[in-house]
Amino acid sequence: MSIEFNAQTILLIIIGVAIGWVLSYIKSMLTIRKHKKELKNYQEHLERQMKITDVGNKTLMSDIETLKKENENLRISVKTLGQKPGRAELRQFNIYDNALRKMMLQAPGFSSAWESALQDSEREYEKSEAGFKNIIGKVFGSSSSGVNSDDSTTHQIEHKN
Repeated sequence: MSIEFNAQTILLIIIGVAIGWVLSYIKSMLTIRKHKKELKNYQEHLERQMKITDVGNKTLMSDIETLKKENENLRISVKTLGQKPGRAELRQFNIYDNALRKMMLQAPGFSSAWESALQDSEREYEKSEAGFKNIIGKVFGSSSSGVNSDDSTTHQIEHKN
């Protein structure tokens, strides 16, 4: 089979190539339009998400500021309550009580043991006032040591006044 290249055959080849080019151009335009629409949808989604995140962050920041103010107010209240009349004597009484219990356990009758127990009790009471022992108790739960029973005794004494 031989193909003759006359004007009509060349014209059909050129028309075929032109139609193919037009069809591929239309297809690429449709694909581009589809991708642009998809990109626009992604951008709108991203904007919505950023707005939602921004609102959430603003809410969290305002909550943090409120909690900081409440924390400061509570800290001031604790300091004020700690300086009420008779509070220093109650503090000293609790320290002596704790020191006596420790001294009876460790070495009854020795003054150096008394001083050591007294200093240890003062440190524990200061930690308790600062809230360190209470936070540890909340995080790790109640322990079987005598520390919590001493704290409950301290709380019972404070509530009586």
